[in-house]
Amino acid sequence: MKSELLLQTYGSDSSGIVCGFVFSPTQPGRPISADDALEWLHAPHTDEFLWLHFNLAHSASERWMRAQLDLPETFFDALQEGSHSTRIEQADGALRAVVNDVMFNLEFIPSEIATLWIYAHQRIIVTARLKPLRSVDRLRASVKEGEVFRSPVELLVHLMRDQADLLVQIVRRTSADVDRIEDRFLSQRPTQNRLDLGAMRRMLTRLQRMLAPEPGAIFRLLARPPRWLHPEDVQDLRESTEEFSVVLSDMAGLIERVRLLQEEIISRLEEQNNRTLFTLTLVTVLAMPINIVAGFFGMNVGGIPFAENHHGFWVMVVLVACFTGLTAWWAFRRRKDR
Repeated sequence: MKSELLLQTYGSDSSGIVCGFVFSPTQPGRPISADDALEWLHAPHTDEFLWLHFNLAHSASERWMRAQLDLPETFFDALQEGSHSTRIEQADGALRAVVNDVMFNLEFIPSEIATLWIYAHQRIIVTARLKPLRSVDRLRASVKEGEVFRSPVELLVHLMRDQADLLVQIVRRTSADVDRIEDRFLSQRPTQNRLDLGAMRRMLTRLQRMLAPEPGAIFRLLARPPRWLHPEDVQDLRESTEEFSVVLSDMAGLIERVRLLQEEIISRLEEQNNRTLFTLTLVTVLAMPINIVAGFFGMNVGGIPFAENHHGFWVMVVLVACFTGLTAWWAFRRRKDR
């Protein structure tokens, strides 16, 4: 618990800002502190924009955003709402987005998902999260390496493409695991991977539900984008949406493949269970004549047939064998009829 708290608050200052950068269309982003960001916000700028990334686990972050940034109340309402589905929509003349991604930790565990809230306008983009995300870390690395961004929307598109790349990695890794399970299944080797397939299917379905952007919101945004959006930004949004559609289609195909493999494994297990039940039933049926005869001749009553006959035992053996043979013939015949 202590290590998780350190991981969540790592890198943020007293205002809850994890990082801040100022960008111009032709120059890479330069780091900026909270005090410098306040000075930049009150100074006139024409072609620059600001990116501030906040850690919501810090108690001062939301208070600082409310006091220093001119953000609409709908953005703070989005931080408190229960729906975390990925979406991009236009609100109050700006772009508001919710992006889900795999948490940034030391192990690659796709089932752990964190949410990033984004507010983007012409001169500023604000991102906030509770737990570290891989896509934000990759974006910070790109900025530090000198990548140039012309607008806040291009930063948002970069996040979406990093998310799509991560989904591609998850699909490839899961597909390799499914190939391994399928090879074991087709080679008739015993497999205990039904639970693994179930976990994969649940994980892929959850990722598909949480990470897939809402097509209706994106369609409305592309149909009527804000006036301050550049045509290049609209085209980038459209291309990133198409990339997401391809990745989600691959994920849906992998989910269907896992489902079919589960059904094949279940069908084979049911067939094996049916064979076992038939064998047990056949043994029970074959033992029925001798059990009936033994029950009758085991009664301590008078008048038992063949009691005085020297060949009575062998007569009963022949009778029991005949009845057992007839019973076996009847059982196998019914099996063939089925």
